[in-house]
Amino acid sequence: MVTLPRLMVAAPASGHGKTTVATGLMAALARAGHTVSGHKVGPDYIDPGYHALATGRPGRNLDPHLVGEERLVPLLLHGAAGADLAVIEGVMGLYDGQIGGDGFASTAHVASVTRTPVVLVVDISSASRTIAATIHGLRTWAQPPVDVVGVVLNKAGSARHADEVVRSIGDQLPVLGVLQRDDGIEAPSRHLGLVPAAERADASAALDRLAAQIAERVDLERVVRLARAAPGLEGPPWDPRVVHREMAADHPSGQPLPGGLPGVRAGSARIAVAGGRAFTFRYAETTLLLQAAGAEVVELDPLTDTRLPEGTTGLYLGGGFPEMHAAELGANERLLRELRTAITRGLPTVAECAGLLYLCESVRGPDGPALPMVGAVDATAEMAPRLTLSYRTATSPADNLLARAGEVVTGHEFHRTHLTRTPTGDAAWLMPDPAGVATATLHASYLHTHWAGHPQLAARFVEAARTHRGPDLRHHGDKDTGPGLVDLAVNVFDGPRPTWLDRALADSLADADAYPDATDAEAAVARRHGREPADVLATAGAAEAFTLIARLRPWRHPVVVHPQFTEPEVALRTAGHTVGQVVLRHEDGFRLDPHDVPVDADLVVVGNPTNPTGVRHPAAVIRGLARPGRVVVVDEAFLDDDVETLADERHAGIVVLRSLTKIWSIPGIRAGYVLAEPDVVRALRDLQTPWSVSAPAIAALIATSNEQAREEALARAHELERRRRHLEDGLHDLGIETVPSTAPYVLARTGVGSRKALRDRGFAVRRADTFPGLSDAWVRISARREAVTDDLLGALRSTHPVLRKPVGIRRSGATVTSLSHTER
Repeated sequence: MVTLPRLMVAAPASGHGKTTVATGLMAALARAGHTVSGHKVGPDYIDPGYHALATGRPGRNLDPHLVGEERLVPLLLHGAAGADLAVIEGVMGLYDGQIGGDGFASTAHVASVTRTPVVLVVDISSASRTIAATIHGLRTWAQPPVDVVGVVLNKAGSARHADEVVRSIGDQLPVLGVLQRDDGIEAPSRHLGLVPAAERADASAALDRLAAQIAERVDLERVVRLARAAPGLEGPPWDPRVVHREMAADHPSGQPLPGGLPGVRAGSARIAVAGGRAFTFRYAETTLLLQAAGAEVVELDPLTDTRLPEGTTGLYLGGGFPEMHAAELGANERLLRELRTAITRGLPTVAECAGLLYLCESVRGPDGPALPMVGAVDATAEMAPRLTLSYRTATSPADNLLARAGEVVTGHEFHRTHLTRTPTGDAAWLMPDPAGVATATLHASYLHTHWAGHPQLAARFVEAARTHRGPDLRHHGDKDTGPGLVDLAVNVFDGPRPTWLDRALADSLADADAYPDATDAEAAVARRHGREPADVLATAGAAEAFTLIARLRPWRHPVVVHPQFTEPEVALRTAGHTVGQVVLRHEDGFRLDPHDVPVDADLVVVGNPTNPTGVRHPAAVIRGLARPGRVVVVDEAFLDDDVETLADERHAGIVVLRSLTKIWSIPGIRAGYVLAEPDVVRALRDLQTPWSVSAPAIAALIATSNEQAREEALARAHELERRRRHLEDGLHDLGIETVPSTAPYVLARTGVGSRKALRDRGFAVRRADTFPGLSDAWVRISARREAVTDDLLGALRSTHPVLRKPVGIRRSGATVTSLSHTER
């Protein structure tokens, strides 16, 4: 049996002053030297914020709908651990609970389950002797009756008025205090009730005034005596560590996945939890359950923090008022971009209500225009005409980050906004208004859940965060192919090399007895592009160039444009840089908008055309990225027809990379070059390992830089274009969506599981989920000879027998079709 002095503060109805009196009692008792634990009946987030301010301890909720009747006493004991007195604020009227539930989840219900004595707060401003009848009814109506032990009279008009009420009550109940109508101790309110304490600069001062008035007008000593008369409670306190151990015993988790982010231990979870003035709604037990499951919890204030905490592997966005802070949230552009990128890359993210709004494309507040938000959920939000406030029982429609198909949870909705359009994808929960979206890595919904009632949700979230490492940036197409497979994964021209190139490579072996000198090769490349030799640096392929650029300067804010060849980001990370990402969007055709690049980025890396989308960016757009103090690196590895090239003249602040690997079919000979301003070339040369460019690579650079080679390169580029068009036409006929490409490959949305199915039929295509911004529903397919492509199309048709003809949707002047099979 556990002894816990406690009282429940209840009222005949909302508006009688429960929060004022309960919070004032907590503050007054704390200032009198008591260690007070504050609790709230129901799902409310705002009142516990005031309780926490009053007591210096986290405010706690007691709600049988959210957590189950059996957890009320354990949660009360847990929350009150170390306190010598608990004050529980009720909800609505004493007997008002879940609609249709016969008082379930009411103040009286919780008082009965927790065996807590009740102190009534009654607004007497509009009555006198009738108050006695009201109190009598509240004390005796229920069977068995609730243990009402005292009353505080609120909003008395005068001393005579108060005396009349006190005389009418007589001996039936002790009057513990009287508050006057003009005491001025009510908190300000708005569309969701009281303004949260965290948003009020005057909250502490107002609480001090309230505590002083309660201490003056309420008999605190008698309050304490009544609390100490509460009966003992049976059972152990709730313990999140025990809860997690019990779940782990029933459902052991798998082993940690290898790999990790810089500075993060493999198998660890570091979860950023949103806070600050805009995100004040979160149950205290949420953080405790995350920690018990092994996560490190770090705070993120979306109003002031411009970056995710270093090493973040999970993100929790709880409730609050983003609509009231939309201008400040929208102005924090750097964090918006980083969150959009991280979530697109698969950062496990839970967003409840305000979190959902924050992830939308825009939010319109009570007054004013729609303001930009993160944009990870393709919906917009605005104020609704009515408040949505209701308990819910919700079912998961499919497996996702938090829940499993058919799983049922209890929760509540509490918002006065709505989405103006339904997001793409599966709903997070099935309920009257299933607004939200859920995937394997994102769960965003209006539904609030209390994870003490559903601890499996927290455990799954932590497990996802523990195993999250983002796309495998070190994955390359050659890992997708293998013996016995038709190779459509590696972008190397599959025809024979020119005889003159093979002869030059063979002749280069005659120089193997001397250290290689790339001077002649750099002069040849300069002539080929009409530039000075001082503009050229021969490299051992693009990979060496990216490594040199990563070491060129102590970059403050390097940015890589994705989806893109991942070697630049790997090189930057390896050099110790924190890399920003600009993730181009499918709905925008993966086209680059210079305004998406952070203004303070001092290094920008972009592919043209971009691997794996094949989208070619106009040279003017890339030139528009240049600015003083910034280096723009353009990877032109697939720009073999030289359309939109920036290689043929010097541009301030722009570095162009070229590689011979793809078009000349020499991946085994690492040959490439850098074109840049002479001071940049000199700085890169100073970082280069001596003799890093081999004699065969030098020979290849020289041989492929003359006019004969240029004509041959154009012929190969045209052949690859013809092959690509044949591939695109075949995919469109199957109803498969593709991204309009100008490269020797096609990015196609063939559906989840299609890559494995093709592999089982002997075809290797490049997986796309290792590129930031893409999922495993996409694959990259290299353009091959027509007969090879036709065999692939046949395999796709047999893999997806439900494929149908496209419906002719048009986007950006190109036909875009959509795969309509069961795996979409």
